[in-house]
Amino acid sequence: MNATASATAANSSFYSQTQCRLSSDIRGSIPFSKMKRFLFFNDVHPRNSRLVLVPRAADPNTGKDSNVGDDEVQKQQRVMQQPPMSLSLDDVNPVGLGRKSRQLFDEVWRKFSGLGQISRTIRSDDQEALDALLVREGPMCEFAIPGAQNTTVLVVGATSRIGRIVVRKLMLRGYTVKALVRKADQEVVDLLPRSVEIVIGDVGDPTTVKAAVEGCNKIIYCATARSAITGDLFRVDHRGVYNLTKAFQDHNNKLAQSRAGKSSKSKLLIAKFKSESSLHGWEVRQGTYFQDVLATKYDGGMDAKFEFTENGDAVFSGYVFSKGGYVELSKKLSLPLGYTLDRYEGLVLSVGGNGRSYVLIVEAGPSADPSQSRLYFARISTKVGFCRVRVPFSSFRPVKPDDPLLDPFLVHTLTIRFEPRRQKPVEVNAATKQDLRSFKLILEYIKALPTGQETDFVLVSCSGLGIEPSRRDQVLKAKRAGEDSLRRSGLGYTIVRPGPLQEEPGGQRALIFDQGNRISQGISCADVADICVKALHDTTARNKSFDVCYEYIAEDGRELYELVAHLPDKANNYLTPALSVLEKNT
Repeated sequence: MNATASATAANSSFYSQTQCRLSSDIRGSIPFSKMKRFLFFNDVHPRNSRLVLVPRAADPNTGKDSNVGDDEVQKQQRVMQQPPMSLSLDDVNPVGLGRKSRQLFDEVWRKFSGLGQISRTIRSDDQEALDALLVREGPMCEFAIPGAQNTTVLVVGATSRIGRIVVRKLMLRGYTVKALVRKADQEVVDLLPRSVEIVIGDVGDPTTVKAAVEGCNKIIYCATARSAITGDLFRVDHRGVYNLTKAFQDHNNKLAQSRAGKSSKSKLLIAKFKSESSLHGWEVRQGTYFQDVLATKYDGGMDAKFEFTENGDAVFSGYVFSKGGYVELSKKLSLPLGYTLDRYEGLVLSVGGNGRSYVLIVEAGPSADPSQSRLYFARISTKVGFCRVRVPFSSFRPVKPDDPLLDPFLVHTLTIRFEPRRQKPVEVNAATKQDLRSFKLILEYIKALPTGQETDFVLVSCSGLGIEPSRRDQVLKAKRAGEDSLRRSGLGYTIVRPGPLQEEPGGQRALIFDQGNRISQGISCADVADICVKALHDTTARNKSFDVCYEYIAEDGRELYELVAHLPDKANNYLTPALSVLEKNT
């Protein structure tokens, strides 16, 4: 046999051996780099395409290809006569091709590396080995972050599935870590590195929480109720978040006062209602959306007053029985010299009352020429009792659609309006009949929120997937109440809603970031922990809530480009492009 025939036989033998190795659960000795090229090359072709190789016989005397026999010609003719392949949108779409290639590569890589077998063979009591596997960093991950040495992070729920990985990731990057735990017994101490400062306390107790936030710059809240009992859910997922946000906010304000109010986290006080004199300048007005000719026809009466009660409360109250009528409380702002609202992100109001909704209106324009002023509005909701309402300037919309967007620098008048339309019953005793045309609003203070670049508080919530249907509504109600208290706090926040958590290494699969409760897959605890750590200094993560899970193919009927997966790049900066397209203050 000549050289050509020998080479042909050798190649045939090589491809046969390769096929056998691939079909035997990747037990062969194929180099990883060759396997990667092989997988991706085969995946980028359309699913229905195939490459047909027809061997040509070699003349043993000349070594040249001889004529193909009649049988071989008939085979080629049958191949040529096959109907042309049909291409679908999935076959030529780069997003679909990339997704399929990643899924195939992920499956082979998991078998090839044996990561799944490693995680399953670790004993449940060998927690350190399991944590080391889950927190395992890839070669592209950064281990040093500018400013980390000067940043102290409080991790709440540090012994949870996500919290213990968060702690180790923070320490690998040079942060100072404090852990808030309920009991400092030996089992808990063994779960945390020795250099972590352990603080004993209960998130449901405001006094212990206040001590925990001392000296902290940021908070990652991973705690979750261990049972579906309403009391536990309220204490951990709702009241716990509220207590931490209030304690952290008070801590920041204390630091600002010690620095003569020069802290970047200090708020600008616009109005504080603590005495009878603090009501001066506020004007009560009433009006109707109808023209004067029609107003009397629908006039059922309206009245409002703003007074300082014997209990020391500034109360704006009254009723509106007129159809299309409204009453409002308005004042021209008087800011301290050198201060303008363009340095701030929005407004926060501390109010109480009977849970009505209101319209917050700001007037912006040159103060010397009122005719050039424009009106902007934002709707707010309150609760029965006291609450804080956070209103970003980005949520204000012009009354006239053709007007430009709000410029906080030009704001000179603030108005709070009550109107009976769009009022909804609040959650009180069902037997109590509510008159939605009457209102009571207790004002404590109005402040401007400072503009921030980074997140102050990262909250790990949940998407509701993987929770038993019998307890899902209770859990989600407590989780959403905690999220709401964080948004109202005025802190820069990031709310992460992961899919069902899985105990497996992170960084192995592409992730989908979305808003709107549309995800349907799980995610690794290590991936969630990595998102929390990266969100601390990512400006695109500030004041955003989002769902996250592993990449998957959207259901039939949904847009193919609706869910886009994100992979780590050389800088491992997958979070910025993923969150830059999501909406703020949601």
